[in-house]
Amino acid sequence: MPLRKHRCRFKSYERCFKASEAVDCLHELLGSNQNFGPEVTRSQTVKLLKKFLKNHVIEDIKGRWGKEDFQDDGHLYRFPPSSPLKPYPKKPSFGKEVIKFPDWNDPKAGTSQERIPVKSIMVNSEMWYKRHSIAIGEVPACKLVFRRELTQENIEEIWKSMTLSRLQKVLGLDCLDEVIDTKLVNSKHIVQNAYNVNKQGIVTLEDKSKDLPHWILSAMKCLANWPICSDLKQPTYSGFERDVFKTIVDYFGQMKEPLLTFNFFDVFVSVLGLLQKHSEAIEALQISCLLLPPENRRKLQLLVRMMARISFNKDLPPLSESVRTRVLMVQAFSRCILCSKDEMDLDELLAAKLVSFLMDNHQEILSVPSSLKSSIEEHVVHVQRVQIKYAGADTDVTFPAPSFCHQISTDEFEYQRATGSQEPLAALLEEIATNKEISVKDKKKQLKQFQKSYPEVYRVRFPTPETEAVLFPEKSKQKPPLLMWALRKPFQPFQRTRSFRM
Repeated sequence: MPLRKHRCRFKSYERCFKASEAVDCLHELLGSNQNFGPEVTRSQTVKLLKKFLKNHVIEDIKGRWGKEDFQDDGHLYRFPPSSPLKPYPKKPSFGKEVIKFPDWNDPKAGTSQERIPVKSIMVNSEMWYKRHSIAIGEVPACKLVFRRELTQENIEEIWKSMTLSRLQKVLGLDCLDEVIDTKLVNSKHIVQNAYNVNKQGIVTLEDKSKDLPHWILSAMKCLANWPICSDLKQPTYSGFERDVFKTIVDYFGQMKEPLLTFNFFDVFVSVLGLLQKHSEAIEALQISCLLLPPENRRKLQLLVRMMARISFNKDLPPLSESVRTRVLMVQAFSRCILCSKDEMDLDELLAAKLVSFLMDNHQEILSVPSSLKSSIEEHVVHVQRVQIKYAGADTDVTFPAPSFCHQISTDEFEYQRATGSQEPLAALLEEIATNKEISVKDKKKQLKQFQKSYPEVYRVRFPTPETEAVLFPEKSKQKPPLLMWALRKPFQPFQRTRSFRM
């Protein structure tokens, strides 16, 4: 905000600004911000400045504040000498390593198994021989170290730790404490959202009392599948679809908390900065929605799917005479999906941007991220795996789980060898032979290299020199004799010869 000297009633005031100047400056700032955009009106900017005045972000020239009497006029205002904002929490000293995985390597109390000391030693030729002399029967001393059995609580804690760690990486934050209190994240909710799903990918609830009422589900199915209303047994009337839609809007509008919850408001708002990076925004919203309570996630899935179907349904009559159907969906349900606990005038713009993106990509966003799920499951298997420790070794050697095989016949082995290596090589040779874009010289060079490297495959394709010669038909180098004779003799002028008379 530019501050300068102003006069009011024959008195000068330093470092202050007019109310209209504040509206101009803030309105331009919000309009150029990617999280808000040009949709911000001047009246909304005035309302925001009223909140600033009420919360002592600004004060009038006489130091008065606390009342929402800010107007778009020439009254003078200034900034208070001290900031009314609360101090930001200090970041932990360990930097980006905010989330640590639980460790179950320590043995339980009371176990008789002794811990093998691991020390660093210089490995000479004699030591190397002893370690690698299994063939003559000298097996180095080793000891199996069994991992502790993981309980359901341990697995849920792994899910929470790795999910939050991945979210922090996608958002590009040094610490998640800036946007969320990790203590409020329920690990049970994450596991239930990942595994308790039906064929359509929608969360199933163990407690049916937390589900949507049957009459709301019927109303949502009716509009989502219009004009086929399977649950509807009474005849419809003119304006029936509008009454059904109003019933759904009223139900979701009376909820005390939005579906994305107040605790996760800052997380979803931070994702708005990634909307231009489509894939990163999708992944961030996937993980963020995985943190929701299962009943909220189920309602969000059903609601957004209904909104998307209504927006693209051309058979459904218009639900409003003045507003397009897509815009109506965003206006009607954005507040029940996302809003802050301390209501702000610009929350509706933030929610509208997020809900629009959610409608367009709901199938990807509201599905379980497969890469995250597979990485967590692999980590759980690794934690439960048995390890082998060698006495005197400088490192612990972890062997993968053994793979089992069965004996096959000779014919089957030859077939697998041919299909596994010969067929791709034969296809490569055929591609070189039939390629018309390379020159004859390059083709001969590549064929010679292939013949030297894979003679058996080359012999199958070109068993005789004649089959190879077909690829390079020789051109006739002899020129017409008349032309050669004409070039040898010098040019002579035309001479008239004596004619023979009868």
